[in-house]
Amino acid sequence: MSFRFIIFVGFLLGSLQVFGQRERDERAMITNFKGLQFKAADSSFYINFRFRMQNRLGASTISGTNLNFNEYDARVRRLRMRVDGFIMNPKLTYSVQLAFTRGDQDVDNTGIANIVRDAVIFYHFTPKFYIGFGQNKLPGNRQRVNSSGQLQFADRSIVNGAMTIDRDFGLKAYYHDKIGAMDYHLKGAISTGEGRSVNSTDDGLAYTGRVELLPLGTFTGDGDYSEGDLEREPKPKISIAAGYSMNKKTNRSGGQLGKELYGSVDMATWMFDAIGKYKGWAYSVEYLKRHVGNPLTYNDLGSLRYAFTGDGINHQFSYVFPSNLELAMRYSRLSPSAKLAAYESQKNIFELGSTKYFNKHRVKLQLNVNYMAVDRNYALSHTGNHWGVLTQFELGI
Repeated sequence: MSFRFIIFVGFLLGSLQVFGQRERDERAMITNFKGLQFKAADSSFYINFRFRMQNRLGASTISGTNLNFNEYDARVRRLRMRVDGFIMNPKLTYSVQLAFTRGDQDVDNTGIANIVRDAVIFYHFTPKFYIGFGQNKLPGNRQRVNSSGQLQFADRSIVNGAMTIDRDFGLKAYYHDKIGAMDYHLKGAISTGEGRSVNSTDDGLAYTGRVELLPLGTFTGDGDYSEGDLEREPKPKISIAAGYSMNKKTNRSGGQLGKELYGSVDMATWMFDAIGKYKGWAYSVEYLKRHVGNPLTYNDLGSLRYAFTGDGINHQFSYVFPSNLELAMRYSRLSPSAKLAAYESQKNIFELGSTKYFNKHRVKLQLNVNYMAVDRNYALSHTGNHWGVLTQFELGI
């Protein structure tokens, strides 16, 4: 039965080749997609409609040696509509993003479907300084700030999944300028700290700040906010960033994400990341560390829920061939703190990815194969270790 795993991977690899052969005939039909746009004759408002969907098929094996599948992932991972524009004045802009799939609505965590991901109003005081009010992503780690439509793997890393600060409602400020030839970005936010799926908030707030330095100048096409060097940077480009978030009295296991805790906790998250690109090569690294004084919470019956504490690191390395076929490698390590040693294991994932880009990140076919190792034991026979395979087709405008 182990042939099922081999045949499945072979079929997906073949799919990449088939789509690659059709690319030349269909390229002209898709490369100009930039959403549906409308601007009033008197320039009193502008609106841009976009959508994207991610359809996927994946599975994981029983163990590292038993390649029979025991878990499957066949679904529409994301189906989103996004609306951006301005009203009255180009300085007054807005962004709305809605989600229409169960896995995108926080249903499993809260029991309540929430289709609203972004609903934020911006005011641009100058070309260099603007503020936002509403619900959108906090200025957190780079992989979270990157759109899920700009990723070179089908999913973000396990490090991001455990410790990202994600979306929140509040007031944000953004400023960018230059020091000599170096560009820099300053970002800050004061938010509720409870994420996007709440009906009420308490008096505990979250305070977030981030600094980004680009010593070699800006990336082509904002390439520091997308994975893979699709622009094939003619000169080396680097972005180095650090951030910190203090979430006071949060009631969720991941701060802005996760299940409801039985008591509130104060959660501190440190974020460090960097990305570099040059002539099709790209490398990114991300380190996150989270601290909670007492992460364990109990109800009156003694049931336990806890906030994740610990640290993790994620490395990604890739090359895009002139044919727009990309090969990528990823290594992620997620380590719980000593306080969670009885409940969480260290996880290490090695992953290989292949992506065929038909219209950059807007239209792409991805294939990922990974190996999960737990408890610092990489042996195929170790309990808990297993293989995974995932393919995803993304289509959007």
